[in-house]
Amino acid sequence: MKKVYHLANCTTCQAILAETALAKKGFLLQDIKTEKITPAQLDEMKKLAGSYEVLFSRRALKYKALGLKDKQLSEKDYRNYILEEYTFLKRPVVISGNRIFIGSEKKTVAELKAGSGE
Repeated sequence: MKKVYHLANCTTCQAILAETALAKKGFLLQDIKTEKITPAQLDEMKKLAGSYEVLFSRRALKYKALGLKDKQLSEKDYRNYILEEYTFLKRPVVISGNRIFIGSEKKTVAELKAGSGE
């Protein structure tokens, strides 16, 4: 599988997609705002990532608004929040074969550029 979960209006996602040229390498792009993540897709991401927590974005505006930083969240909570609100998914998420790349850190983008040609 070659897939990118992103937000089309996110400048960080746009920059990473331009830098890595994933669309030209045959990756299927899914804008998670217009095409919601399915439970099966999220479960597949979790299988590759190891937990829902690593897929969860604490930068989402609703994270503070809902007071989540003061709560002890379980894996089930992380899963439910990501499925309820697309902004809780750390972006972009790139799946290349059996590898997953999560987020926009420089190290992650460098690994993605080196390993996405599979």
